Amino acid sequence: MKPIEAAVLRTLLYADVFGFPMTPEEIHHFLIHDAPVGLKQVEEILATSPFIREHVEMDCGFAVCAGRRGLIDQRIEREKASQTLWPLARRYGKWLARLPFVRMVAVTGALAMNNAAGEHDDLDYMLVTAEGRVWLARAFSILLVRAARLRGVIICPNYVLSESALEQNKKDLFIAHEVTQMTPIYGLPLYWVFRDANSWVADHLPNGDGIFRDTAELTLGKLALRLKDILEAILSGSLGDKFENWEYQRKLRRFAREMETPHSAAQLDEKRVKGHFKDYGHPVLRQYHERLREYGLEEVEFSASGD
Repeated sequence: MKPIEAAVLRTLLYADVFGFPMTPEEIHHFLIHDAPVGLKQVEEILATSPFIREHVEMDCGFAVCAGRRGLIDQRIEREKASQTLWPLARRYGKWLARLPFVRMVAVTGALAMNNAAGEHDDLDYMLVTAEGRVWLARAFSILLVRAARLRGVIICPNYVLSESALEQNKKDLFIAHEVTQMTPIYGLPLYWVFRDANSWVADHLPNGDGIFRDTAELTLGKLALRLKDILEAILSGSLGDKFENWEYQRKLRRFAREMETPHSAAQLDEKRVKGHFKDYGHPVLRQYHERLREYGLEEVEFSASGD
């Protein structure tokens, strides 16, 4: 078994946790390896390696772990559902971009991987805001969440962080994948600052330094920009400070009990609002490492703790 063969299989085993067959291009971009590798090398391994032929099945342009070929039909259906959802995600992403103090909007979650469970799946977003206005920006986004719900659309701006707090605290494979797979749709220059602040991601995914599912950046019209500027001017001084602190303290009291639940991954402070009261990263990495052990591929540098 060559290192590149092990890397390809590791990548497919991680995707298997999500029931996600991969194209060669996806395997290349999200390759779990210790050094960059070219796409042609990945394609050659998939086509010629006896080791890969033993452990991987190929069909319809997708690779999947042996015995999991049935996931390919599911992937094709989810690809179709995702294509239906993307225009909606961009539409509501533009509304999020219009909100005061929002500086960047990125699509995250299943849709970012074209793996939406259906045409009515949630639309997940990460927002980056101006310094000192994380909670106000989130409060405005919740108004949009409620308006969208009236139309039967579930939008989830479940990660809001300040432009001064771009570096991720946890630095494990799960977070590296989340960073790499997100698709920025507004505030592209700030996205690249975000990626630079998280250059550690290359330790896990050395090929994932670009945007895999690149899409046209949203732009705001003059009227939208003018209204945004007016609201920011009103809420940029002491009045905005009071509302920011009031909303922050109110939410801390509301979520105090949830913050104490076991395996909570939530972050609620002056610079971050991460409402993940259930840690999805820990079980994902546990299942991934169980798969690695089954194939004799577990390695210290990909520890579940991220240490």
